[in-house]
Amino acid sequence: MSENGENSNRPIIVVKKKKNVHGGHGGAWKVAYADFVTAMMAFFLVMWLVSQSDEVKQSVQGYFQDPVGFLKSKGQGLHDGDSSPIQSKPGKSVLSQRLQQEREMLLNASHNIEVAIENIPELKGFKDNIDIEMTPEGLRIQLIESDNGDGSVFFDLGSARLKSHTSLLLTAIASELGKLENSIVIEGHTDSKPYSGTYGYSNWELSTDRANSARKLMASAGLRSDQVMEVRGNADRFLRYPEHPEDPRNRRVVIIVLNDEVAVHFRSG
Repeated sequence: MSENGENSNRPIIVVKKKKNVHGGHGGAWKVAYADFVTAMMAFFLVMWLVSQSDEVKQSVQGYFQDPVGFLKSKGQGLHDGDSSPIQSKPGKSVLSQRLQQEREMLLNASHNIEVAIENIPELKGFKDNIDIEMTPEGLRIQLIESDNGDGSVFFDLGSARLKSHTSLLLTAIASELGKLENSIVIEGHTDSKPYSGTYGYSNWELSTDRANSARKLMASAGLRSDQVMEVRGNADRFLRYPEHPEDPRNRRVVIIVLNDEVAVHFRSG
């Protein structure tokens, strides 16, 4: 066979080279851009959160720690369209304003009680035995025995029987406190002298009975039936003058008008 015949039987191979004309414009830039946008959103979210109040921060923290439990605790469902729990919680300024208004009401009640006492002739000699002050709990009114050795000022000696001027005093106090929405605690206290009356009757019973006698009188003079939260008999456990445990001034009846903040913790406790 001739040389030309051999060449004509060889296969013809065609090689095509693919040119990457747009190699610099693939999809990688889209991923990078998405990462950038996400980072910017996170940055602005952090900046917004930093500028918010402590109430908002705590609400956001509570939601992300337990979304379902947080919404349920706020009385909201997942799909009920309620307003944000962050917006529904009152701010510090609102709470402070409410507490200040309550304090002013208690101070006003204190003033009215003092005026009423001054207008009762039978009580003019007992001004030093009545102490009215504002405390962290609320308004505290104390009926304190005298240290002059003249016997009991507000009760019959060794008894829970109210004296006539004590009834007038408690009536004046009850008529003013009954106008308030605040809850009340009444305490009885004694000195450390052992009770020398009926066998089996101690300072515990005496302090409790005196507090309860005050409650009964005040309930008939203006206090609402649900206003007294507790009657306590403390005997000599909380002396007014602990350095002088037998001082007669440790014997007293204390009326505490609780502010709302203390009353809430008192009920839950």
